Amino acid sequence: MSYIMDKLKLLKEAEAQISQASTREKNFALEKVAEAIDNSREEILRNNQIDIENAIKANISEALIDRLKLDNSRIDGIIEGIKIVIKLPDPVWKSDRVWTVENGLTISKMTVPLGVMGIVYESRPNVTVDAFALALKSGNCIILRGSSTAINSNLSLVKAIKEGLKRSNISPDVIQFIEDTDRKYVLEMLRAKDYIDLIIPRGGKELIDFVVANSLVPTLQTGVGNCHVFVDKSADLEKAISIVENAKTQRVGVCNACETLLVHEEIAKEFLPKLYEKLKGQVEFRGCKKTMSIIPVNMATDLDWSEEYLDYILAVKLVASVDEAISHINKYGSKHSEAIVTENYSNANKFTRSIDASTVYVNASTRFTDGGEFGFGAEMGISTQKIHARGPIGLDQLVTNKYIVLGQGQIRK
Repeated sequence: MSYIMDKLKLLKEAEAQISQASTREKNFALEKVAEAIDNSREEILRNNQIDIENAIKANISEALIDRLKLDNSRIDGIIEGIKIVIKLPDPVWKSDRVWTVENGLTISKMTVPLGVMGIVYESRPNVTVDAFALALKSGNCIILRGSSTAINSNLSLVKAIKEGLKRSNISPDVIQFIEDTDRKYVLEMLRAKDYIDLIIPRGGKELIDFVVANSLVPTLQTGVGNCHVFVDKSADLEKAISIVENAKTQRVGVCNACETLLVHEEIAKEFLPKLYEKLKGQVEFRGCKKTMSIIPVNMATDLDWSEEYLDYILAVKLVASVDEAISHINKYGSKHSEAIVTENYSNANKFTRSIDASTVYVNASTRFTDGGEFGFGAEMGISTQKIHARGPIGLDQLVTNKYIVLGQGQIRK
């Protein structure tokens, strides 16, 4: 029996238990996991430091190291995320519709767990806990394959999770982690269509494309983030500067950071110098020819408009109208998160209706596209596809439907 198959068989055996577990049992298990992570934080931080040191030796970028890093504050955030998931309504065995048809049959549309999920992800060790917590609360088993850069952090987190589960009525087998970083095991996981019901890739474009191209299991893509902010001619400029600064610099190595700024040409001469003064020395600007005539920036190429930098780089383009901004975003955007800064209701309405993206903002930073910020407690990722879920993937996106039909002996004629 293969290394992966051993884990998948354990998951299938555990699926029967977790799918029937009560809300109280699941919440109690999550409480014990949160306690175990809290009690293990010294070991977790020690192993995370090993990963960080290895990443520095491998010349991994500062932004990606930031994604990898754990500290007491971030562990507090992980634990708080579990506590929020505990408080959220159980998404399993709920009905939003019950009806009776003409022949007397009563039909109920019920929510049920997906079954066994797999997630392939990069760098961020908090995903290990977020994915597990959401899977357990939604009645699913999960197999995780993190990146080699976070292997020590992930192993210590999974160890704590299993220790917490041992103190509950939920089997520790509901979570499996692929400890071996050999890529062949990812392929084996992607082809296990008889054991895994859904695969979620979470990371860069190369990872997502590899999973989608090679998976025999249905996939839910969490897309890359080429996110835009459009500053309309009616924008409050101080508000716009604050939004752009936050969207670009608050944390650059994440998928909801702004990568391209679009500015209405009528306010560009007033707005761009103010923004440049605010961000110069921190952010590298790459602009179109019109931008170059206003502030000292490097020339942007066509490649810049579709680039997810994950770095302190911002592409800037001047546009003549909200329609041109919409056209540019729909052409180059990754369907993740897009924002307009405007005081014009009609332009805001046109932008929100016309932009093809999972999340569209009016007068707010793109950095809010996040399961925690949306009140989901955590997320599996941000889906940029349209089926079956879009945007932050929380509990409600990790269940499917079952129809229960009650009769009194009816037969079809």
